[in-house]
This record gives sequence, structure tokens and C-alpha cells, in this order.
Amino acid sequence: MRRPMVAGNWKMHGTRASVAELIEGLANLALPGGVDVAVFPPSLHVSLVVDCLEGQLISVGAQNCAHQAGQGALTGEVSSTQLADAGCKFVLVGHSERRQVMGESNEVLNRKFEAAQAAGLIPILCIGETLEEREAGKTLEVVGQQLGSIIEELGVGAFVNAVIAYEPVWAIGTGLTASPEQAQEVHAAIRAQLRQENSEVAQGVRLLYGGSVKAANAVELFGMPDIDGGLIGGASLNADEFGAIIRAAGN
Repeated sequence: MRRPMVAGNWKMHGTRASVAELIEGLANLALPGGVDVAVFPPSLHVSLVVDCLEGQLISVGAQNCAHQAGQGALTGEVSSTQLADAGCKFVLVGHSERRQVMGESNEVLNRKFEAAQAAGLIPILCIGETLEEREAGKTLEVVGQQLGSIIEELGVGAFVNAVIAYEPVWAIGTGLTASPEQAQEVHAAIRAQLRQENSEVAQGVRLLYGGSVKAANAVELFGMPDIDGGLIGGASLNADEFGAIIRAAGN
């Protein structure tokens, strides 16, 4: 039985004051015991969030890491070993904003995924198609290529200690959401692709859905057989809304 997970990606939001207020709200939530919860603040606020959530059942992750695990001459980057040292447990790899805006290729993301695991972090691999790719009927092809790049480079066994998040690019921050049936179709294809390599890995890996998830649609989305929780964007910046989504995963 896969344990549900809800992760909150704060993106480039937050000041010290607003982060402290959000953490206070999160600390006051009555969280279901059967759900793993994590938040992903900007790297500037990671240490603050780790310190303030000490003793809480909420893990902290980073939104990105360098493509090399160790320290070195890479100005402006943060290594996975530094993130682990700061108290992170997870790190996002391949979010569409990194792929689309920052131009990160599958090759770069393979190295980031490997660097994360080398430091003991659990990577959450984000994959998903653009609106143009969906309208062209290429959703499963695109998602399959993004997933397949990691499998070809690192082997399917890399997903024993990883999470996958399907985030259709057209549904991120747009208010549009894949229907539960659309999301389930892609999640089932992801699990089938993994199953071709190793059925035990496929059965165990958690698949999250991300893309304008709210309390109002979370129950129906999380009720699908291959959706094991969510990677939440804007709604995770509101403690009450985020709490409602976590409770939906617990149901």
C-alpha cells in the first residue's frame, strides 16, 4: 500500500515575515497521520523553515539543486549535500518552469537526479506536457521520454527512492486542471512504463498530480487508483487550503 503524499511548492514566494506566518498556520493544522507532508520554500528560507518546523510532522524540501553533489566553484548554485546539511529531505527535479523557462535538458536533469540521491535526498521528478503537445496527441510520448531519460541513464532502480509528479504544463497556475480521468490516464501510463522494467518498483513508487489542485477538486483527483497525492503550488501558500488538501489525501 503506497502512503499518500502532499507536497507544497512555494516557488519564488515569501518574505521572512510571510514565511513565519505561514509556518505558524501549518503548525496549527490537525494533520492526518497517514499522509506524508512536505513543503518546498525558496532556498533562501530553507533554514528558517527547517528550524521552525522542528518537531512537526512536515518535511522540508528544496525546489532545485546543482548538477553536482559536492561543493565547488559553481557560483549561484546550491549543492544537494548543502541542502541535506541544511535539513532538507526532498528536492524537486525537472519542474516545468526549470525545463521551459530555464532551459534545463533531460541530460542536465539526469545529473541533478543522481546528485540528489548521492546526497541522500529523495528527488521528486516532475514531468508533463505543454498545451500544444496535448492538443497534438503527444502527451504520453512526451511524458514517456522525460521518464525514460532517467531510466536509460540511471536504471529503473533509481525510482525505489524517488517520487514522480505528473504536472501538465498547461494546468500549472492557470486555473485549468486535468480531469481526474485525464490525470489517471497519464499516471497509469507512467506506472505501466515502469512496470515494463520492474513490476515491484512500479507498484511501490508514488505518483503525485500537480496542476491547479485545490481543496475543491482534491478528493476526486486523489480518488483515482494511480494518483497517490499532489504537488501543490499556489494553494500551498494558504495554510487552511493546504490543510484541506492534505485531509483529502488522508481520505
